[in-house]
Formats: sequence, C-alpha cells, structure tokens
Amino acid sequence: MKKTYVTLAASALLVFPLIGNAHEHHEGAHQAVADAVIANQREELAKNTEGKGFGPQAPRDIDSLMGRNSRIFNAAPASSAMNLCNIHFHKNAEHKGHDFSVYAGNGNGEGYQSGYKYAGHLSKNEVKPLAHAVCETHHSKLMPGDTIEVHYVYTTAQVKPGATLGACFNKAIPKQNPQLRVETQVYVVVNDVHALDFKDLTKVGKNAAGLYQAVGIPSNMGLPVEYEGSTTGPGYDEQGSPYQVTWSVRPHVAKVNIKTVGKWCEGNIFNENHGHGVRNLVKNPDLLSQIQ
Repeated sequence: MKKTYVTLAASALLVFPLIGNAHEHHEGAHQAVADAVIANQREELAKNTEGKGFGPQAPRDIDSLMGRNSRIFNAAPASSAMNLCNIHFHKNAEHKGHDFSVYAGNGNGEGYQSGYKYAGHLSKNEVKPLAHAVCETHHSKLMPGDTIEVHYVYTTAQVKPGATLGACFNKAIPKQNPQLRVETQVYVVVNDVHALDFKDLTKVGKNAAGLYQAVGIPSNMGLPVEYEGSTTGPGYDEQGSPYQVTWSVRPHVAKVNIKTVGKWCEGNIFNENHGHGVRNLVKNPDLLSQIQ
C-alpha cells in the first residue's frame, strides 16, 4: 500500500500545549466521575472523528496489536537520526500494558487521577511518605508509589531541546513539517536513594552525528512496542488529534528516586514542574493502527 504523509502545520502544533493543558485542574478538586462521563467522552470522540479522515490515535493498550485505521503515514526515523526536542511527564501512565496495567480510575474527567499505575509490588520503605509532596502545583503532585510516563520527544527539525512541543520546530522555517517520534518510558517513583536518579534519566547529550539525544533512557526495559499514533493529552478526549507521531513504548517499569524527580521539577531546560494529565485510553479500533 502506498504510504502518505499528511501535512503537519507547525503553527497549529505550537498551540498544542495550551490545548493539552486547557482542562488541567488541581487533582484533588473533584471526585472521580461516573463511568457514564467517560463513556460519553468516548462516544463524542467517535462521532467527531467518524468519516473525517483522522489518522490513528494515541495512547493505547500496547499489549493489543489490533487496529483498523487505514490512514498510514511514514514512520519517523530512529531517534538516533533525530534531535531530542522536549522531555515531559504525565502523572500515571497514558498507555496501558505489561507492568503498567492497573487502572487508576476515571479521575476527574479532565485528565487527572486517571491513567494506569505500576502493577508490581513495592516495599513499605519504598512507599514511605515524604514530609512534603514533590512536583506539586495546582495541577498535580507526586508521592512515593506514584507512576509517571516520561515522553522523550524527537524531531527531524534542526533544533535544540526546549520547552513545549514548540521546541520541536525550527522557527526559521515556519512551514517546515518535521516528523516526530516519542521514546516512552514508564517509571514508578519511590522513596529510595538507591533507585535511579531522574537527572541521569533526563540527561541530554549529542551523538557522533551532532544530534541531541536523551542519553539516559534505560536500555533494559524490554523491546519497545512501536506504532503509529498521535499527540495525546486530555484536550483530545472528545476530539481527534490531527498530528502524526511514531511511538516507541517500553513495556517494563523502572524505579526512580522521587527526590530526584522533585529536584528536576525545581528547574530544567524544559520548564516542566509537574505531571501532565492523561488522555483517555483510545479503544475504538477505527482510531487505532495495526501494530506489526
């Protein structure tokens, strides 16, 4: 089948962070919504995308290969042939699968308290409370035992790493349409000084080709599941995302020292200080690609 690549407007994608965060509220501000609320959001998504040519969406259950969305686009190159442009994380995993398969609940219907959690066992010491929560804003906060999904975003554009997805575009070439790839790793934050250091996990360097890279992504978290999808975030719970992203999701969870995550939130080149909300897991086969 001939592959097509739908034009991706840089100017439109620059507003995505605003769209994605438009409904972010304090995670304790609302009780969990009823199942009917999530069902209605899924119905609206189906209605608003039916017959309109939307490509495959994200996030998804990476343990399920099934999908019947027929709009195919060229897969992005390997991350080693692209520039790292942004790193951010979501509170709870947006994707489901393997080690992160415990549903956190419906949440507030706007992206918080939902998603998927680590399915493994943690010791009493690992979940021992801290005196204060970390990465705390009016959006969210982290406590020992919480799960986060980190997105290492890559672009084919000639750029330096920076804040928001706007950093993934070369502003000197307004109509440039770079390809995007997200290397994805799920972590569980623990109260353990011997766990991984988030500073190391988010370290930025350059490879032999002079391209910016996230050099600290764990290499022992299983063979990544690669699929064709879209941008995520709760702003797309009822609307399809038009943006094309090649996803590479590692199936296993790594433990990271929560205090180092808190330190990162206090200052980093990406201007990130909290966990973002999650988009509802996409289950509609018409909105999912077939995983090869």
